[in-house]
Amino acid sequence: MVCGAKVRDPYEILGVGRSATQVEIRTAFRRLAAEHHPDKNPGDPGAQVRFTEVNAAYQILNDEQRRAAYDRYGPAAFGGHAAGQDFVDLGALGLDGIFGDLLGAFGIRTGDRGDIHQRVSLTFEESVLGCTKEVSYLRLEQCERCSGSGAGNGSRVDTCAACGGRGRVRLQQGVLPLAIERGCPTCKGSGKIPAVHCIECEGRGLVKRSRTLEVSIPAGVEDGANRVIQGGGNRTRPDRPPGELELLVQVKPHPFFRREGDDIVCGVPITFVQAALGGEVDVPGLTGKLKVRVPPSTQPGSVLRIKGKGAPHRYRSGAGDQLIEVSVEIPTSLTERAATLIEELGRELGEEVQPQQRTFVEKLKGLFG
Repeated sequence: MVCGAKVRDPYEILGVGRSATQVEIRTAFRRLAAEHHPDKNPGDPGAQVRFTEVNAAYQILNDEQRRAAYDRYGPAAFGGHAAGQDFVDLGALGLDGIFGDLLGAFGIRTGDRGDIHQRVSLTFEESVLGCTKEVSYLRLEQCERCSGSGAGNGSRVDTCAACGGRGRVRLQQGVLPLAIERGCPTCKGSGKIPAVHCIECEGRGLVKRSRTLEVSIPAGVEDGANRVIQGGGNRTRPDRPPGELELLVQVKPHPFFRREGDDIVCGVPITFVQAALGGEVDVPGLTGKLKVRVPPSTQPGSVLRIKGKGAPHRYRSGAGDQLIEVSVEIPTSLTERAATLIEELGRELGEEVQPQQRTFVEKLKGLFG
């Protein structure tokens, strides 16, 4: 144990409450370690102190026994000083990529798993009926010329002397007995150093290439759904498997149809005669023309239903329905005879067929008296 370094309240240092979960503690540590790391703050002598303090706080709160001891006894639990010889593996926390390595040229971090997120645009019909789409994207792959070694043809590959071939180095931080482990900057975490770099990948062992996949989109997929393809992502190192390719579905709006769950909805106008007398009308469907029966005395805004003509259910058999929202078209151009017939119809039907109008007139009488 090294004396002389007082332990501040670790909760205060990490900015978390005493009831914080391990996930919240880990998240706070990652954020603060990245913010205060000396590599990110060149010329700031206080960064080293802050970074060391953050690491010391994390060592206490990340260990259940140490946390319980601190909660009960405070700094006295460790004799008022930092306790134990430990190290933090920044690579396991996904932090050493923040400070730069060979993957920086490709815009990803060492701590990343190599996952790629790609959008797939579908028409409304494709989302409901299913389809096969070609997806093209760029990804990091092992260099074929050097088989991922990073070495030029015939050149030897030496073990990195800085890390002894481990690909990671341990650094002592300040006065505390706390060591930080991170990727070796000499060999970029590979543990090997080629005598002559490969001309295609420039010693990285990785190259960026375009890839095209045929992806089967199941019927009934909704906007915002995703599909994961194992091994379709980037390689973060030549000796590691590729990450995942996550496809995010975006469905283009349709000028006529919309979706409500597994039901497909459309609006259809009918004539006054069809609304009054009923009958059969043709309506559009995603796979062709459909027929629907209009009951007599159908009111504007009524919804008619065609069973099983909606989107397929994803997790059970069958499909939703097609819903038809009815609007009644009122003629805008009447002949003299048509106007006379409508007037006669109104007298024949009387006010009983106009309950909305009668209610409105009664409200006016009550208002104006």
